[in-house]
Order: sequence, then structure tokens, then C-alpha cells
Amino acid sequence: MRRIFVAVLALCWLVVGSAWGATQQAGTITLEVDLSSQAAGKEAKLWVPYPTSDQYQTISNIKVSGDFASSGVYTDLSYGTPMLYAEWPQTAVSRKLVFSFDAERKEINQRNLPTKEPKWNRADYSEYLQPTTKGPLDGDVKKLADKITKGKLTNLAKARAIYDWTVENMYRDPNTKGCGMGDVCELLKKPGGKCTDISSVFIALCRAAGVPSREVFSIRLGKKAEEDVTTYQHCWAEFFVPGFGWVTADPADVRKAMLVEKLELNDPKTKEYREFFWGGIDAYRVVLAKGRDLKLNPPQAGAPLNTFGYPYAEIDGKPVDFYAPKSFVYRYTFKKK
Repeated sequence: MRRIFVAVLALCWLVVGSAWGATQQAGTITLEVDLSSQAAGKEAKLWVPYPTSDQYQTISNIKVSGDFASSGVYTDLSYGTPMLYAEWPQTAVSRKLVFSFDAERKEINQRNLPTKEPKWNRADYSEYLQPTTKGPLDGDVKKLADKITKGKLTNLAKARAIYDWTVENMYRDPNTKGCGMGDVCELLKKPGGKCTDISSVFIALCRAAGVPSREVFSIRLGKKAEEDVTTYQHCWAEFFVPGFGWVTADPADVRKAMLVEKLELNDPKTKEYREFFWGGIDAYRVVLAKGRDLKLNPPQAGAPLNTFGYPYAEIDGKPVDFYAPKSFVYRYTFKKK
């Protein structure tokens, strides 16, 4: 059984995580949601991450269909994260939605980053220097951040020191549910998790050191002509360098490669992954959302979302567990162009 698990894990890495694949990727992503199995006679609401174009990805040919009573595209008020919203009345017997879009994605390769940084206004990036519910910036987090970045004077130098510490001290735990909760205090006690966990530690330490940083939530793309990518969610980090802009960092994919390929920290291939994912990410991913503690729009009845990398639904104001596929039925598929 263990050999089967490792083989499947390795296959997933080769499909969605290789740093040396094509520098561009294109295809159609389709999300199918079916809330019909939820209790009848209750109002249903659904929020879905809604990707948009930027300098690294182009989103087009967006289509939405289903038997919902109404729908719309909105953004949250804190981060401007777009989302598709749909609702069904109490009388609905069927609750289905299909959302598809074409995506063209480029590899990010940010090299020769500036070592000298101009003055910058912290107030312009205040939302990326704040604590989150699961990412405090005081206490042990602050002490550790100060220790790691001692003697470092620039955002780039501080972020690199934190990136190196994260790669060297965190590890990927394949038994973690989903992408992980990103509970930084618990992770400092037991530093094993998945992408949201590893990215959250990096981001909390960066913010505690005064470096603006944020999470990026995505869905990975496959290399097959067509495949199910429902479980291909991924999270990485960005940090701000004055005079340059936002820089990518993905320590979680370094640790994933190490697990799948059974690499040690001193392995030359680990060094290759480590340098690639510092300022670089592959083309096999599409950004879906950003932000933590998200208040959706229209507002959800439940608590702010820890992360918005998955569809979110409420039945009569009660959240539906998006990790429970029998009750919250949804499927992401990718079709290569």
C-alpha cells in the first residue's frame, strides 16, 4: 500500500509540479458543482473563486450555466478578490452550476532582483503587514523572525533568509487534510504540513520582520490531454521588494519535490528546486484568489474564510464542508489546448 501511495504521489508531482516543463500552458478549466444532495426546503448559496487576467495569465471564454435563481460576479472589500456567486431558493429541487474558462499561463522567472532598495511607504502595503486569525505576528513568531533576519537590512535579504529557514525547517506532511489550515503557532511546534501551512509560516515571519507578503491560491494544471484536477489546489507566497514589485516564493514546492524524489537538503537537485522556486514558479497553475480571513460578497453567514482556494457553500446559513465530497459535490477538470 505504501509503495502505491508513493507512486501516486510521484505521478502527481511529475504531472503538476515539475519546474522544468513548458514555459507556457493553455487549456480549459471546468468546475461542476452539485448541491442537490443537501436537505430540501432550504436556501442554498454558493461562492466560487473567479480567476482574472494579469501579466502572467490570460483568462477568456468564461461561461456560467445552471439551474440557480440568480448569480453574479463580485469582489471582496479588503483584497478585491473576485468571486462568482449563485443562489437557489427553498423550493429548488436541483442545485447545479457549471463554470468554465480558458486559461493561458506563463512561467514566472524573476531573476536579478535589486539588492539596493529605494525608500517606500509602509502605509501603502499595510494590509500585507497585518496579523491574521491563524498568523499572529507577535510572541514567538516575532522572536523567530528577528532571529532569522538579524543583520538583514533590505526586504529582499530578509525574505531570502526566511525562505531558506522555511525550506530547511519545514517539511511536507502528506497526511495533512487538503492544503492545510496554515495555523502558524501550531506549525512552529510541529513544522509539518502542506502548501498553505508552509506558505503561511513564511508569510507570517515576513510580516513580523516588516516585509509585506501575501498568499496566492491556485488550481494546478495537468499535462494530459484531459484530466480531473479537483484535488490540485495549491498555495504559494509573494513578498514586496521596493523598486521591483511582488516577488514569488514557493518553499512548499521545494519540500514537495524533496518528499516525492526522496531528496536530502544537501542534494544538488534540492538546490536546483530551491533556486527555481525563489522568484520562479512553473506554468502549470492558474491563480484563483488571494487573501485570508475573507469576508465574501454577498457576505456569508459563517465566519470569515480562512482561505478561499475551494468553492464555499451555505445551506440555510450553515457552511457545507468542502472536504466532504459526498455532500458537497464538485469537480474541476482540465482540457489541454
